[in-house]
Amino acid sequence: MKTIGVLTSGGDSPGMNAAVRAVVRSASARGIKCMGIYRGYKGLIEGNIKELTATSVCDIIQKGGTVLYSSRCPEFKTEEGMKIAIDNCKKFGIEGIVVLGGDGSFRGATDLSARGIPCVGVPCTIDNDIASTEYTIGFDTALNTACELIDKLRDTIGSHDRCSVIEVMGRNCGDIALEIGIATGATATIVPEEPFDFNTDVLQRISSAKKAGKNHFIIVVAEGVGGVYEMAKEIESKMNIVSRATIIGHIQRGGSPSVKDRVTASLLGNRAVELLAKGISNRVVGMNNNEVIDTDIFEAFKMQKAFRTDLYELSKVLNL
Repeated sequence: MKTIGVLTSGGDSPGMNAAVRAVVRSASARGIKCMGIYRGYKGLIEGNIKELTATSVCDIIQKGGTVLYSSRCPEFKTEEGMKIAIDNCKKFGIEGIVVLGGDGSFRGATDLSARGIPCVGVPCTIDNDIASTEYTIGFDTALNTACELIDKLRDTIGSHDRCSVIEVMGRNCGDIALEIGIATGATATIVPEEPFDFNTDVLQRISSAKKAGKNHFIIVVAEGVGGVYEMAKEIESKMNIVSRATIIGHIQRGGSPSVKDRVTASLLGNRAVELLAKGISNRVVGMNNNEVIDTDIFEAFKMQKAFRTDLYELSKVLNL
């Protein structure tokens, strides 16, 4: 393989640039040219493609977001759009593509692979919702960002004896909420993977914490559950505690990546290039027990994401 491409697709996540850097430099070390495809699959259709060299990816490892940019591209889902994308691969000599993103991005990769353009997926999403890997690039940074923000918010609610109901990101995966709930000592953590009763799992826990001497309360709610404004109103009404809802939102997707995200991105980006160089495609790279692995992309789609019920139960034991 003489030339590969790299693109970022879907939501950005801290560490994407570290992965792009790893792909480019790993390819260069093997004598393979690397083409940067800008704005994801849209750029592949529009021919927004430029060569990346080892030098051109200097000083991006510490940057959040993606220097290759990202976008939505409904046209890529059509046969006409797919044909244009494949024609552009041929035009630029691209023989394989490393796709950085989540499940939606990987489905596009399978479509390309089925039409003769080998692809390997690298899981980049703060949601940590890809079942074939224990860890996705950006998750650790998002956790640290959310934790820092909630710690700051605690200063205010602690000063005024209030309750704060905080929504964190994650789509339909509760991993961010789960770990943030433990890290911030949340009185209650609500995730989509576990059924909850508002009276038992929120109001009674606040009541018990109050009796134990607690004067301020944090309720962490996963994005996939939602309803934080209604929860805050009900807590204030039934518990006579001033309560406010806060949605942290997309700030969790930004910022300089943590060391863990930089190193993981470097490992996974290198493995993706290694696979393509060997003529292996339709794989998703990932981590398992701190080891780099790769999984058949179709098998990866069938896998069910495991939820850490042990951490969920631990949060109930430790937090007031």
